[in-house]
Amino acid sequence: MNGRDSQRPLRRRRYAQAGRGPAAVGLLLCLFAAFGVRAQTGLLLTGKGLDSAVGAAVAQGAPGDLGATGAADEPARDGPGELSRQQVRLRTHALMWGGAAAVGLYGATTWWKAGVDGRFRTADEGWFGQNTYAGGADKLGHLYSAYVGTRLLALGYQWAGNDQRRSMRLAAATTLGTLMAVELMDGFSREYRFSLQDSLMNALGTGMGLLLERDPRLDKLMALRLLYEPSDGASFDPVDNYSGQTYLLVLKGGGVPGLNRYPLMRYLGLAVGYGSRGYESNDPARHSRHLYFGVTLDLSPVLDDTVFRGRWGGGRAQRATDTFLKFVQLPGTAALADHQFPR
Repeated sequence: MNGRDSQRPLRRRRYAQAGRGPAAVGLLLCLFAAFGVRAQTGLLLTGKGLDSAVGAAVAQGAPGDLGATGAADEPARDGPGELSRQQVRLRTHALMWGGAAAVGLYGATTWWKAGVDGRFRTADEGWFGQNTYAGGADKLGHLYSAYVGTRLLALGYQWAGNDQRRSMRLAAATTLGTLMAVELMDGFSREYRFSLQDSLMNALGTGMGLLLERDPRLDKLMALRLLYEPSDGASFDPVDNYSGQTYLLVLKGGGVPGLNRYPLMRYLGLAVGYGSRGYESNDPARHSRHLYFGVTLDLSPVLDDTVFRGRWGGGRAQRATDTFLKFVQLPGTAALADHQFPR
């Protein structure tokens, strides 16, 4: 912490792990995206209730509106089971503005309930130093939440009827725009401060999510995952329990040309990761930062070759499982060596 940080209470991070611990922000956006992915065509986001709520605004097609423009660029689809332009617009706007409104409402009643004023204040929080907040784990949480939010929202916008390229652009704009709006509100709030470090990690996470969405080969080769195990004496709390969080960048054997022909290599990956420990305590002697490296087990191909090999394959359960395991490394599926940084 610098001088400015020492003059204010040590704040409890809003979005640090999987989106606000890794993040309520990222979590709310991801919930909206998951809602879109699961919805059945014509049953959700297309009824009279939604039409009366946002239909008039959408029909006007405000200039520069990403959702309306995206729908207008696509041909009308009137066949059985296809979406009309109006349905694409409605779904796109529901995901975009519904998620942003949910974050704004939650923030107004939780994060900024102490109020805002006309002064814009900043804080230099540092990065991964020994004396920074949570040893920098919250910074990786910002990156992770933006990454996951971008990738899941890309799926949500495809469900809404947008093509893949436009879905990626909308997902990146929605995720980064919402996260940056939260940071700016922090700058005007009485309790929090704008953090340049958080903002940069938001942008990096969004860019990483966009890169892997655009390049299927890179997506097969790499993964960013969260490994969570409750720290000593802590209850299960993957949102705020930073000392139980380990962020892993995984090189997947199944994505390496030549190696993917061997079943065992398809199941394994090489990982490097970071985590901080003991920062829930006020005793600096318990604070430590760790670099991890080792081997991971990729459960998705294992389940593909076993549980989902027969009639269960290709269904909703497999898709949901694959999506979950894309972002999460389950406890017991990683053998990691530990290097502790000097205090």
